[in-house]
Amino acid sequence: MSSLRQSLARIFAFFHKPKLDSDLEAEVATHLDFAIEENLKRGMLPEEARRHALIRFGGVQQAREHQRATRGLPWLDILLHDLRFTFRTLRRDTGFAIVAVLILALGIGANIVVFSVVDTILLRPLPFPEANRLVRIAPKVSKCGASCATYSTDAVQEFQRQNKSFSDFTGYDAFTAPGNWKLTGGGVPVPVSEIDVMDNFFHTLGVQPLMGRLTFTAQESLPSGAPVAILSYPFWKRQLNADPHIIGKAISFGNTPTTVVGVLPDTFDFGAVYAPGTKMDVFTPYVYDRVREYGNMISLTGRLKPGVTLAQAQAEADLLFPTLDFSVKEGYKAGYTAQLWDLKDYVSGSLRRSLIVLWGAVGLILLIVCVNLSNLLLGRAAARSKEFAMRSALGAARGRIVRQLLTESLVLSAVGAILGLGLAFGAVFYLAHQGSIALPLLSSIRIDMAALVWTVFIAVVAGLLFGIAPGLRISSGNLQAALKDSAASTTGGRGTARLRTTLVVSQIALACVLLVAAGLLLRSFLRVLDVDLGFEPSHAAAISLDYDDSGDPVKRGVFDREVLRRIEAIPGVQTAAMTDSLPMSRNRSWGISAKGKHYEPGELPGTFVYVITPGYLNAIGMRLIKGRDITWEDNDPKQAVVIINETVARYLWPNEDPIDRIATVNGDDARVIGVIADVRETNAEAKSGWQMYISTAAPQFHPSDSQLVIRSSLPAKTLQPTVLATLRQLNPGQPAADLKPIQLLVDHASSPRRFFVYLVGIFAALGLILAALGIYGVISYSVTQRTQEIGIRMALGATQGNVQFGIIAQTLRVAVFGIVAGAIASLAISSLMTSLLFGTAPTDSATFAVICMLLGAVALVAGYIPARRASRIDPMVALRNN
Repeated sequence: MSSLRQSLARIFAFFHKPKLDSDLEAEVATHLDFAIEENLKRGMLPEEARRHALIRFGGVQQAREHQRATRGLPWLDILLHDLRFTFRTLRRDTGFAIVAVLILALGIGANIVVFSVVDTILLRPLPFPEANRLVRIAPKVSKCGASCATYSTDAVQEFQRQNKSFSDFTGYDAFTAPGNWKLTGGGVPVPVSEIDVMDNFFHTLGVQPLMGRLTFTAQESLPSGAPVAILSYPFWKRQLNADPHIIGKAISFGNTPTTVVGVLPDTFDFGAVYAPGTKMDVFTPYVYDRVREYGNMISLTGRLKPGVTLAQAQAEADLLFPTLDFSVKEGYKAGYTAQLWDLKDYVSGSLRRSLIVLWGAVGLILLIVCVNLSNLLLGRAAARSKEFAMRSALGAARGRIVRQLLTESLVLSAVGAILGLGLAFGAVFYLAHQGSIALPLLSSIRIDMAALVWTVFIAVVAGLLFGIAPGLRISSGNLQAALKDSAASTTGGRGTARLRTTLVVSQIALACVLLVAAGLLLRSFLRVLDVDLGFEPSHAAAISLDYDDSGDPVKRGVFDREVLRRIEAIPGVQTAAMTDSLPMSRNRSWGISAKGKHYEPGELPGTFVYVITPGYLNAIGMRLIKGRDITWEDNDPKQAVVIINETVARYLWPNEDPIDRIATVNGDDARVIGVIADVRETNAEAKSGWQMYISTAAPQFHPSDSQLVIRSSLPAKTLQPTVLATLRQLNPGQPAADLKPIQLLVDHASSPRRFFVYLVGIFAALGLILAALGIYGVISYSVTQRTQEIGIRMALGATQGNVQFGIIAQTLRVAVFGIVAGAIASLAISSLMTSLLFGTAPTDSATFAVICMLLGAVALVAGYIPARRASRIDPMVALRNN
């Protein structure tokens, strides 16, 4: 019989075992019947005929076993036998099984979640076809926010015409504000986030439509083009009830009928790639001719031609950009260069080190879990030494005993992995729907096939890790001695005790490393929270303001004054003002220079500009260092006024008073009337740059949209209904926007660091709990071993205090070894975290000292409980029991 046919026959036999066993029994019975009948014919009595037949057969049971061994899958039979025995064993020890499975579920579940995050953000390619050919293109110098990371329309079109490395370019308007549109026609207007994208945006990325088309025609990209829009999947589902016939229909945005030409698939999330933490609802054509004179507007992405490398494209861009011939505002072209990044690296590369640290932290958790369970299994295996000795005496080899113990550990690990997978599903769902965390691609996180494979891998590795030590230890001991019923044999002896102590020392050391890492990150985070932002976010809130006008500066000025008068009259409102841009939100920059001075091209960085109403500095909590605030009378169209920050003042007028100096702002004159303290305009960790504040009353700088900023001691949620009602009295078209605390902007900017601190902190707390359990388990085990000794000592006069002191001293010795080893390892590892720390040294002595004391205190508590129990041992009872 060929090997294949033999294998198929064995598989067939395995699944038809009852029938084959029945056939075998019938065959054996028939054979015996013939033999008995033949013996009877020879004149034997029935009993004698049966006995001779059985003797000739040679052993019925052996024949059955031989036959069964030649068919079926013996290894699978053995495995099933081991599994059945394992489940029976664990059912007898339900408490241990539940604890072990829960610990494993936490450890494995945490690993699955972190792997899914790392896989989504770092390992998995972007969710576009041939994503490795997508390239982010931006100027090499980007010290002034989005204005220095974008290109003008003419520059993009000229580069598009002349380059040879890219098959296509695309981009979007980088200065879109969330909630800048409103959906009308269905009662109260709904705020909508809209963004202008180039006509080939989705085509270049390779996104396929759910419905309709994802490109705009040339006619639709003209100022005279009919309004059209492409909808995101969530917006189409939420606001339009997933209308399957939406293509070609018109919906009203700000009372402008707009025809829907396409719906994006559920898999595309603009914010996940380009603006983490934001949601874009509607995509409209980028009208080139309308914004051609605005300067830098386009955030650019290119797709390389097949076979062209990033280095080749970079070399061509370096040669091409200085020679591009296009019109652009004065001062912009001087800094025009091109730095190319792989789009995936640009989106998530800055998070690489943080994610690796997070992955390492959760790996430490799994190691601590394995060490903890290994310790528990050692104690359990020692208690079962008689069982193993009996099996050994009956012929079981040491390998058979090790295999049984490994089967038990793998079963526990498998059940823990299944439960951990369930926990991970919940955690991943929660993270994917956390819009407040500004991590790229986080909304795409999911448990996929890679995560399932990873789950199987770590479950097997964990099962082997915590199962191998007890298996080898119990099989290498003197199993026959266990049958003598001595205390040492039944509890595993000194070798097992030493091994358990070593495991606890390593567990404490691993927990120390984890706690030090968490402590350093937490200390850095606290330093971030302590940073002087230059404004006071608490008790301030903002709401997007809608204008139902044609943009007439005079009418808008009147409207603004009336809005502020009405809002400030609301009980609880201390002050109110308006701005077109809030700190840590949009980061547009303009040029500013001291009038009459010559600056080399590129010498002056871009300056973050905010167009504000009088009272804004007070409403947002900024500090005016010198000069005065803007007033409604600062409306001279020939000479605007400007407030600058300290950094600008020091650079443009060093050692001089900048008040009443004339600056040039975007080519227009502006008189400096005040200087404010520097403000952190992007996040608390980035140094303050150049900032200037100009008045909404100046018609040449009039903004297109505004944020109403309110300072009040009342919570934003309490104030919101009254504020919305007041705004709707003045403008019935005011959408149902939220009055959001300014603190949310600060929290959003620091959310990546907060995310990592929380996760590493949770892992560290889990590691600490496991270490405490490990210490408690070992000391309790030691007390059990020494019950007779303790009884004798107390019979000879030792006090309860003597007993407690001895056991606690033993606990602290174990803890000190672990803490010292962990501190040394932490010193080596923490240096790798330097780039993740803020205002904190990797060798921060305060952090190390606190962690060491914390671990010592936890060890003290974990050791005190068994010490207290030991001190209450009755000497006579202890001596009788042993």
